[in-house]
Amino acid sequence: MFNTSGNQILTLAGLRFDANLGILDQEKTAPQPIQVDAELNLGTQPLLPSDDDIHHVLDYRKVRQIIINECRAEHVNLLETLIGKLAHRLMQLPGVLGVRVKIAKLEIFDDCEVAIRVETGQW
Repeated sequence: MFNTSGNQILTLAGLRFDANLGILDQEKTAPQPIQVDAELNLGTQPLLPSDDDIHHVLDYRKVRQIIINECRAEHVNLLETLIGKLAHRLMQLPGVLGVRVKIAKLEIFDDCEVAIRVETGQW
C-alpha cells in the first residue's frame, strides 16, 4: 500500500528578465537583469489529481507571469522592497501555504551575484 497524497511544491527556477530596481544612477535610468527563483508550498495534494484539467491546479504559466508583472510594475530602490512585494503577492494565490523566493541582481559586481532570499508562510 502506498500513500495517495503528498506535499506538493511548485518551483520556478532561473527565471531571468529585466526590472527597474536600484539606487545607483545607472539603475534608475535603465532596467537591469535579475533572476528569480520561487517555491510555492501547495500543501498536501493527491498524488494523482481528480482529473487532468489545468483549471483544477495552480497554473505555473500564471505564476510566472505574476512574478514578471510584480517585478516590473514600478521602479523600486531596494531589493528587500521588491522581494517583500513579490512574496506577499505570491502568498495571495489560491492554495499557497508558503513561499520561498530569491531575487538576484546579475550585473552589480563582476565577481559575484547579489541576492536576497525570503521565506514566509508554512513549510
